[in-house]
Amino acid sequence: MQLPVSDDAQLQHDEAWRKSIPAQVFLNYFFALSYHIREADDATGGLQHLPFFRAHQAELTDADRAAVEKYLHSCWSTEYALRATADLGDDDYLRNALHWTFPQAYHAIMAGLQAFLHTAGVRSNNPSLIRREVGRLVVRNAYPRPVAFYAAGSYGDFSIHRLPLAGYKAGLQIAGKAIDAQAQIGQFLRTTRKQKAVGVRQQVQANPTTAIRSQKTGQPLEKWTAQHWQQITWRLGYTTIFDLLGRLRISQTSREIERYVEAEIDFRLFHQSLLDIVSYLNGIHETYVAKALGLEQYQAIVDNLPKHLQHGFVEDRLRTRVAPTLTGQEPQMGMAA
Repeated sequence: MQLPVSDDAQLQHDEAWRKSIPAQVFLNYFFALSYHIREADDATGGLQHLPFFRAHQAELTDADRAAVEKYLHSCWSTEYALRATADLGDDDYLRNALHWTFPQAYHAIMAGLQAFLHTAGVRSNNPSLIRREVGRLVVRNAYPRPVAFYAAGSYGDFSIHRLPLAGYKAGLQIAGKAIDAQAQIGQFLRTTRKQKAVGVRQQVQANPTTAIRSQKTGQPLEKWTAQHWQQITWRLGYTTIFDLLGRLRISQTSREIERYVEAEIDFRLFHQSLLDIVSYLNGIHETYVAKALGLEQYQAIVDNLPKHLQHGFVEDRLRTRVAPTLTGQEPQMGMAA
């Protein structure tokens, strides 16, 4: 029996929605991060009030300064490319642009983070070391309230800190309240930490010298108890917003990114959410770097930017966020710069 056209169309619609759910959840997560940053970004929770920021200083050689400037240029050029996509694109363009906007958002933030870490004495390109060190900095309150949350604990017993509404059940709708955003970020933290725990377990068990073995057979254990998971917790470090952003590193040839491209979601909102997060975190790292270099020297770097970066978002953030924070004024709130 052939279905009526209306029923067939409904089935196609339902199937398209079902296939779009993973991409919608991913959009929800990044919109929730953007929403949470915007809602929690106030003067009292700002960078300028953090003891860690106030104490931040660095003794930098000429080689150090050159390395920091190189990281900044990489950060800004990548953010410029991310912004250019929004300026160029209609919805179809933005849909297909996910192949490069995902890694662009990730690498823009990581380059800015490395500039900051360099001024904090962490000078490495090792991704695992960078994630571990920035995790410690988040826990030590180096970051303002909107991005100071983190997850800790072993598999099956995760705890989430500085996100008081994270325990609520996350919905499938775009966040419209603080409780929605925090619930979705909480879920994002848990699923990301779970992935990390499973990956670490695989690494540990694949290595004959580290594998946890059965006392009876001497073979690597297939089934783990809570006690076994606890034995590898120290290898996980803390799970922070930077681990969540690491989820953007999806291979351009993988099936997963194709699921996002083929989904029926709001790609413009997805792109704007990524851009908001990038701008906010880059502004934090730029302010730390400017404090370490001195505002005058940082201003000189901005004054001598390549042509494509002049008179744009870098100068805007310097004027609205970096300079006010360093000169004792209240920076302008928000992520638009």
